[in-house]
Amino acid sequence: MEITINDILKIDLRGKVIIFPTDTVYGIGCLYDDLVAIDRIYHLKNRDYSKPMAILAADFSSLMPLVEVNEEFMELAKKHWPGALTLVVSKTDLVSKLASGSKDTVGVRVPNHDIALELLRRFGPMVVTSLNQSGEAPIVKFEEAKLYEKKVDYLIDGGDLEGVASTVYDITNKTVLRQGSLIINE
Repeated sequence: MEITINDILKIDLRGKVIIFPTDTVYGIGCLYDDLVAIDRIYHLKNRDYSKPMAILAADFSSLMPLVEVNEEFMELAKKHWPGALTLVVSKTDLVSKLASGSKDTVGVRVPNHDIALELLRRFGPMVVTSLNQSGEAPIVKFEEAKLYEKKVDYLIDGGDLEGVASTVYDITNKTVLRQGSLIINE
């Protein structure tokens, strides 16, 4: 169901899956600790369970209980967040194996988009991945996002987006896993 940001802020998202704009592409997400909804996202995307999803949050402090923070993480987060940088770091037990693809690490990010930030401020960290079928290009146009409307609980219109996925940098082994618009000096 298409819904406005003002209306979604009044709803309980437990068990729900939502499509919303980020600063890069349309994302599909749910509450970070909602295993039923996380499982729905894997099924909807035809995504292999070994592929982790990222956790988006409204700010650095919301991520603190979920990840192990080191100096490099702090420096990169302060410099590039909010923005199109996903940092892969060691996770705490608060992040489920389902969300992390059974890995000991998880990608985290603070997006630079008003709608995404409002959602994350209201509901806390969310497990999010790009809206698309696994292996296909991420969706950046709202009209294409609407094709998924009947498969999810809620859809928020964010217009057409930039379309360059975030840079993914794995702090644990100092490797760029995906190059986006942001360049990280290794």
